[in-house]
Amino acid sequence: MSDRDARLSRLTHRDADWTGLRVVVTGLGVSGFAAADALLEHGARVRVVDGQTPQPETPMAERAQILEVLGAELLLGDGAETELPGPAEEIDLVVTSPGWPPHQPLLAAAADAGIPIWGDVELAWRLRPSEGAAPWLLVTGTNGKTTTVQMLTSMLRAAGLRAASAGNVGTPVQEVVQDPQPFDVIAVELSSFQLHWSHSLRPRAAACLNIAPDHLDWHGSLEAYAADKGRVFEGAEIACVYNEEDPATRRLVEEADVQEGCRAIGFTLGSPGRSVLGVVEDVLVDRAFVEDRATTAAELGSLADVQGEAPAVAPHLVANALAAAALARAHGVPPVAVRDGLRAWQPEPHRIAHVATAAEVHWIDDSKATNPHAARASLVAHESIVWVAGGLLKGADVDDLVATAAPHLRAAILIGRDRQQIADALARHAPDVPVIDIAATDTGAMDLVVRHAGELAHPGDVVLLAPAAASMDMFDNYGVRGDAFAAAVERYVQEG
Repeated sequence: MSDRDARLSRLTHRDADWTGLRVVVTGLGVSGFAAADALLEHGARVRVVDGQTPQPETPMAERAQILEVLGAELLLGDGAETELPGPAEEIDLVVTSPGWPPHQPLLAAAADAGIPIWGDVELAWRLRPSEGAAPWLLVTGTNGKTTTVQMLTSMLRAAGLRAASAGNVGTPVQEVVQDPQPFDVIAVELSSFQLHWSHSLRPRAAACLNIAPDHLDWHGSLEAYAADKGRVFEGAEIACVYNEEDPATRRLVEEADVQEGCRAIGFTLGSPGRSVLGVVEDVLVDRAFVEDRATTAAELGSLADVQGEAPAVAPHLVANALAAAALARAHGVPPVAVRDGLRAWQPEPHRIAHVATAAEVHWIDDSKATNPHAARASLVAHESIVWVAGGLLKGADVDDLVATAAPHLRAAILIGRDRQQIADALARHAPDVPVIDIAATDTGAMDLVVRHAGELAHPGDVVLLAPAAASMDMFDNYGVRGDAFAAAVERYVQEG
């Protein structure tokens, strides 16, 4: 073992000797800034690399200014990320932001030179306190991660615990770990990117919700993508939670190297067997964390506790709730807190958000459904749908999605660059479903979408924005797309 590797192996907590460690941090986004800030606080020598040049009065410019004041060296602008910023022997460690793929030139050069590469989550794990560190409950999966983490955090808080959610799309886990007021437990959402660069995480419990093709350009193959998802279970202490309806998640549990005594815990939308959480009639039940799993079950809540204000309870939300409950129960949360946490939980914007009901037509914004797998979950939850879809498919195949959704479709309204691919699939699998093609891409396009949807919808129908595609061809992000839909619906309803 080299001197560098020996030193890095000792950096397992914040009280270790980080002084003078020569670190390159890639990316000046939120997670990169949090990593650089934490490293500087612990005495490391930090160089931050990003191919973008910060524009004045932007969050990136503010982050750059703060890090310069703290003593970081900044290498920013076109070409800065194409090679190592200095001789390999003068770099002890690279800490990468999650969006940077392994084949990115700087990271590939670091790997070729034998320089260790950590992700921001790996760094956060190693900067926990040496004693009394809050346990982590991990969640990954192709879809449903954010919802499950938020449900889990709500359950933990209902049990009286000081709990935080962090990770992939929320607060960087580094910020939570560095909080001056320690947490009792942290619910962490992890993407496949973050898991790829994580090596030493040892969670209290972990869940993989589902596996479907996604980010294959980053990982190179579905097998590599699934393998990175499976890292979530490595070293788990109490429970590995998998989806009974998705055999790939069970295989990941079977292949994981866990701590002695760790249990495999399933969740299902059907009646559960032993060591599984599921649904009996309209009740969520636990046959895993009870004394007599053979003959008894603990009642955790009802489908109504998950449904909230939505016109129908979406099956994938029930699955998310059961996965969250499994993690909470693994941490010792009592059944009543699971139920209270579900009742207190509020969905994030643009995730099956109920926008309005007018003339007995329900308008739902699921703009967060940016891939076919996510859109499928919304489409199968309703009987009769006017579907608003389209955008950037990123090479995804929509045939299976359209074939599954066909019995539920009243009509389809297509937007965005790749709308013809969806139209072709509809012609093959749902030839009798009316299709409206919206070629407009300006700010008024969504008003046109909503007007057509209102004309096509019948009483009892759902008009569902579940694009199955990314938004950047027409909108800055899925949130802006969802806001445009909601605003157009509001105008349409007011016009009456």
